[in-house]
Amino acid sequence: MAPSHNPVLPAALKTPAIDHLRNKRVVLASASPRRREILQTIGLDPEIVPSTFAENLPLSSFEQIHEYPVATATQKAVEVYRKLVENEPEDAPDLVIGADTVVFTHALPATTLEMEMGMRQELLEKPISKEDNLRMLLDLNGNVCEVVTGVSLVYPILTAPGYAIKEFDERTLVYFADNPRHVLDAYVENGEGRDRAGGFAVQVGAMSLEAPLALERIDGDFNNVVGFPGAAFFKMLDIIVEEDEGFLAI
Repeated sequence: MAPSHNPVLPAALKTPAIDHLRNKRVVLASASPRRREILQTIGLDPEIVPSTFAENLPLSSFEQIHEYPVATATQKAVEVYRKLVENEPEDAPDLVIGADTVVFTHALPATTLEMEMGMRQELLEKPISKEDNLRMLLDLNGNVCEVVTGVSLVYPILTAPGYAIKEFDERTLVYFADNPRHVLDAYVENGEGRDRAGGFAVQVGAMSLEAPLALERIDGDFNNVVGFPGAAFFKMLDIIVEEDEGFLAI
């Protein structure tokens, strides 16, 4: 007998999308505590099964750079979905959520000067060292970056390959103040940017909007910069429920 599941928290809004998730096995293919916290805030507490996907897709293979985090999120979600179906066929997941957040420098639209110089957006993922973190912050300092989270939802269907994929990306602009070098050095030494895409965190410390330095403003979904666009996620669920009468009916 398969174990019971209910990822929907008592305080969750009673919407059609939420109702479809009641008593379902919902899995987040990420070990990020920030993503789980965002989902919990909006009434969903998924099971955590981190993906082991290497996240090494070549950026050059994508015609549009925003496709990169979406493709990575899909790889993560599909990998976890397939693994759980194979290892636990009697308790297969009803929905697997994959996400990948990246930072692109020199947010478009570019200025005329940037276009004349051939300047292109650079992908910034998690820094691999303090030196790498400082390099990222120096590039972002006084500029605008674009935080993009790709989200992929994988759920079972009766036709091959046995699952459907719905995916989207959410984009947010982050404006950095023109900070003196010693502030960036201190931020790197403090370690707040460790394990964060782009080498910074907006929810705590010197890069938060409450801090008197580092950032000027954020245009878009704050939670997207933290790591998961909760509002867009539930909007996508609403669309799936409306368009697919068989969603999670298997």
